[in-house]
Amino acid sequence: MTDEDGGSASTATPDDPGTMSAPDGPGPTAPTDRIVALDALRGFALLGILVINIWLFGMPAVASINPVLYGNFTGADYLAWLVSHVFFEQKFVTLFTFMFGAGIVLFLESKDRKDQPGRRLHLARTFWLLVIGLGHAYLLWYGDILVLYALSGFLVVWVWRWQPARQFVLGIAMFAIPSLLYLLAGLGYFTLPEDGRAELEAELLASFGGGFSPEREIEIYRSGWVDQLAHRVPVVFEFHTLGFLFEAFWMLGGLMIIGMALYKWDIITNGRSTRFYRRVFAGFGGAGLALVLVGVWVREALAWETLPVITLAFQFNYWGSLLLAIGYLAGIMLLCRRVRDGVVVRALSAVGRTAFSNYLLQTVLATTIFYGHGLGLFGQLSRAELLGVVVLIWAIQIPLSVWWLGRFRFGPVEWVWRTLTYRRRQPMRLDD
Repeated sequence: MTDEDGGSASTATPDDPGTMSAPDGPGPTAPTDRIVALDALRGFALLGILVINIWLFGMPAVASINPVLYGNFTGADYLAWLVSHVFFEQKFVTLFTFMFGAGIVLFLESKDRKDQPGRRLHLARTFWLLVIGLGHAYLLWYGDILVLYALSGFLVVWVWRWQPARQFVLGIAMFAIPSLLYLLAGLGYFTLPEDGRAELEAELLASFGGGFSPEREIEIYRSGWVDQLAHRVPVVFEFHTLGFLFEAFWMLGGLMIIGMALYKWDIITNGRSTRFYRRVFAGFGGAGLALVLVGVWVREALAWETLPVITLAFQFNYWGSLLLAIGYLAGIMLLCRRVRDGVVVRALSAVGRTAFSNYLLQTVLATTIFYGHGLGLFGQLSRAELLGVVVLIWAIQIPLSVWWLGRFRFGPVEWVWRTLTYRRRQPMRLDD
């Protein structure tokens, strides 16, 4: 996933026995040779992603498209949406995707230092990421992002050696393409007659739900696993085909390439000055927050009409999230400098080092809570209650990650991924 499987840019050297390959072929870097800030940032992003994913886990898809179309949207539930939208939606997946791009460069630089076939190993690990992602998407949860990461990872790797300025420009240009397409769609909407707008909106909402009404979606996910495939399979297939070609690759691929540039500029590795991070935190974070809040006002001004909301009003959060995510990045770098050995940084780092396992664990826990093969609470909880479920899952994942890494080198899925990539069983226990 985003575990870079590479050494610290500042400490890994060809002469360090902790980073040398085994005599019989390529191998991963020792887990002790890592950049703490990268792990903490990855853990922070992974935990934050759940705040938005919980809507997809626990409510019909239309609730994530336009919150006024499903469930209560007043009082505590409106506040739950507002906090989630302003501070979490798009921000944490942006951070996570930065990390994925930075991880590609860190991985390949590590293999270059050790004279290992980096690109071949990258393609192998990305292939296994794709395989695991396909299983996760089709068998467990339609909101999977692993497949989209893998498909993008096959393509963006070819620019990893570019100068960071070129990478940054390319990344921004790619990221802008979905924004432009949505903007054109939104402007086109206003050229339609009233009945044409209503028909287009109905078709769009049906497509987001896989052709199922919210009531039917609730019935499906409160049923057994086999019944759930009726909704999950067509939705996932559309995500992986049209969704990838017209939106996901440009957005995620662009963010990955921006992440490569941030790594090469030493921004994402905590290599810049404290003053630099303070200015980025205040400047980028403040500008991003302002844009997102303007977007909320625009949604209200548009009376929450669905197509204008998802094509025009969304632009403010789309670009504001990019800025705010960079502000968050700077904030975590400052936190790591201030309390590098503190309990918060250690906890975030533990979650980050086991991010692949924790991402899948979130799915297992959430689907057990919401789907019919578990407690069957899909569509039954309010937005405020869903945030309570997020806190519950965090309370399981954080101490479990710390406990696990006190005994093992890698998370269980990370271990499987590395073993498949290197085609050799990796040591698991710390005393191995």
